Amino acid sequence: MANKPGLTRLTGTGNGSGSGECGQNDCPNVYATDRGSFVVQGDLFNGFTPPEGEGLVEIPKAVLREAIRVLGW
Repeated sequence: MANKPGLTRLTGTGNGSGSGECGQNDCPNVYATDRGSFVVQGDLFNGFTPPEGEGLVEIPKAVLREAIRVLGW
């Protein structure tokens, strides 16, 4: 999957070097924005209703670990 404008994909590259949980570009992923924030793609989380205009996603710990590794933190 190619990067979207303004986003850099940090996880789930599909080349076998990622977490291995979703190597077919289907789920979950973490993206860094060109504004210094992150976008998270994942399964919807229904534990509570967030405020209008916000959403909740649940992603595996391994995906965040991979994003942190890519960023060198």
